Amino acid sequence: MHPILTTLLRAAVVVVLAVGLFGQVVVIPTTAADEAELFPPYAPYAVPYAVLAVLGVACVQVALVAVWRLLGMARHGALFAPRAFRWVDVVIVSSVAATVLATGVATHLLLAEIPSPDGGMGLESALAVAVTAAGAGASFAMVTVIMRSLLRKATELQQEMAEVI
Repeated sequence: MHPILTTLLRAAVVVVLAVGLFGQVVVIPTTAADEAELFPPYAPYAVPYAVLAVLGVACVQVALVAVWRLLGMARHGALFAPRAFRWVDVVIVSSVAATVLATGVATHLLLAEIPSPDGGMGLESALAVAVTAAGAGASFAMVTVIMRSLLRKATELQQEMAEVI
């Protein structure tokens, strides 16, 4: 892989990690507190949903750290090593965890009697976001599992070629 490309991708990972950290520390808690203050019936849900949002962002950050490691392996030509599978597995597990969190939120929003200040549109929008996040997470996990199997096949072929040569 070209060194400039890996450097650019690593820079993007750093930016996304920093934005995620800012979201976890500032945006999510502040937004939850503001919503609970503007609409007091939301107060019992502010902390649990804020915690779930922080955990969801943490899942993405874990996957990004794994991608960082995989980029380092690609840069050094070691992507077809067995240890690469551990990092791909980390990406898969973190995406499945985020999907489970989003599915739990969607289920709760669907089944719970949560009051909404604007006739239910806020709740419907939150449900749509949670369902979309769950679908995107599940899709990403499935694509990553397929890519992992392709990496395994490529690794096996590389080992066979090394034995032949």
